[in-house]
Amino acid sequence: MSRLEAKKPPLFISEPLTGDAVSQSLSLLSGILKSSYGPAGRLKQLHNGVGGCVCTTSQSSALLGHLSISQPVLRVLTASVRNHVSRFSDCGLFTGILCCGFIENFRSLNVAPFTVIKISKHLLSLCMDHLKSEACGCRVSVDFSSVETLVCLVRSILTSKPACMLNKTEVNHLTSLVLKAFIFTVPCHVETNAVLGKCVIIPVKDRRVVDSTVFPGLLIETPEIQLGKPLAVKRTGSNMIKIALFSVSMSGDGFDPEEGTVAVHHGISLEESELNQLLNVGKQLVKDEVGLVVCQKVMHPSLKQYLKENGVIAVDRAGLAVMEPLCRMTGNRPPIASIHSLSPGCYGSLKDLCIASFASKHFLHLIPEETVICSLILCNRSETAWDELKRVCETAEHVLQLTMKEPLALLGGGCTETHLASYIRYKSSSLPASTFKDLDCSQTQYQLVAEGFCRSLESVARSLSHDGEDILTDMVYGHSWFVPPGSPSVSKWSDLVSKCGCGMNDNTEDLSWTFLQGQSGFPVIQACPKEPSAKVTDLLTLDCFAAKCSGLQVALETANLILDLSYIIEDQN
Repeated sequence: MSRLEAKKPPLFISEPLTGDAVSQSLSLLSGILKSSYGPAGRLKQLHNGVGGCVCTTSQSSALLGHLSISQPVLRVLTASVRNHVSRFSDCGLFTGILCCGFIENFRSLNVAPFTVIKISKHLLSLCMDHLKSEACGCRVSVDFSSVETLVCLVRSILTSKPACMLNKTEVNHLTSLVLKAFIFTVPCHVETNAVLGKCVIIPVKDRRVVDSTVFPGLLIETPEIQLGKPLAVKRTGSNMIKIALFSVSMSGDGFDPEEGTVAVHHGISLEESELNQLLNVGKQLVKDEVGLVVCQKVMHPSLKQYLKENGVIAVDRAGLAVMEPLCRMTGNRPPIASIHSLSPGCYGSLKDLCIASFASKHFLHLIPEETVICSLILCNRSETAWDELKRVCETAEHVLQLTMKEPLALLGGGCTETHLASYIRYKSSSLPASTFKDLDCSQTQYQLVAEGFCRSLESVARSLSHDGEDILTDMVYGHSWFVPPGSPSVSKWSDLVSKCGCGMNDNTEDLSWTFLQGQSGFPVIQACPKEPSAKVTDLLTLDCFAAKCSGLQVALETANLILDLSYIIEDQN
């Protein structure tokens, strides 16, 4: 068959970063990310233009998930950021802004990309070595025997997303709930390979945020449950409740015509045969003293009635989301995948079972022997705010899990970025000649790339200013300080600033402030502080150590990959 249209040759685009289209797209994406950054970030409303739901957010996972990007360079950038967020849940905007900054600052240099990449990798290693050293002035140790640092960490995450629309009372309430829920997921008896549990978030919309609460164990919504009647649960001789979890359908329509043809003898009803098999399963469950049956899918009404008449509580349509935590809390046994064979070891156990009600919803409250699963009933006034709050609470839980593996945090509010920029300027001004020889570059080239590296870090700190605030940095700690817009000219900056961005330092000592503009010839700090100047009990703004370190590496590696592009080849067919 002849072609209706001749096949088009591929489109070759050489030196893509020099084109106006890429520059404009990169600048637009950078502007979107920067304007969304921080507690005062501007919200974005995303919709597909042909109907459907509207997403109002300033969170990177939602932003990048809803944006339709066709520019190949930007698709590489956003894919890297989304992959980082999928692994760490936090610091997505930081990673995206920093990556855009690296690209914009490095490509304007009169230095070969290959040289820029070598030097920037060396600068990254200096940053990572500093962040992992005890002498790092922007690192905070997290003590899990005390909640002060954990409270600061969770509060910083909750207040970073304005679409949640939380006031101070609500932030404090949710901070305590998230921490309480996390503590529930930590096993009481630590083994060699301890595995943290899970917090299941249950939505309740059109209610006050302060109505949110947390339950140990798992809540399963059961609208048909009768509150007036006491819950009689069959127990074993050891006073435990035996539970059977089924992932297979128990509706009686197990035969699918699409799977093939079934030969049935004359006078035999396939439906009746299926039902008899289900009732046989029910008899086995009753014989085995099972007190609770949970089915992921649909359960036949006759089977539910039979179980009820024999004192067994039956719940169907539980859904896939609750099966994994259910298996975990009832003994780590996989759900039963067949109705044709039940082994004695296929059952789990519960400590207790009761009825719980919240607002207009009724739940079965499953209480395990050891609590590693909990249920967070999360309330908010609107669906948009609830969606954003759910993402934020999930991020906070993941950050706490990461922090337990590596009990460190970094100072927020732009202070880590400006501190690292000051540190890099300090280190790069005193490197031995052997370093430049090893990198096969001149000292001038190294200083140019280092300055671009520092400006990129400082651009992240500047992104926190959305209302025209001037940003200062001090010459002692290298922290960022925000001056309110419209402030009068004064001879002493200490009359205008009270605390730095992270809240660690105040204006009681002379710190020699100067404007943060990222210009060349920026003064360097004299030394890096070894100990924090304030106690962690202060209201600090903190960031996740693991997420920010990864974001820094991902941003630079992605920028270097894009800077090294010489051709883009697009199929036109």
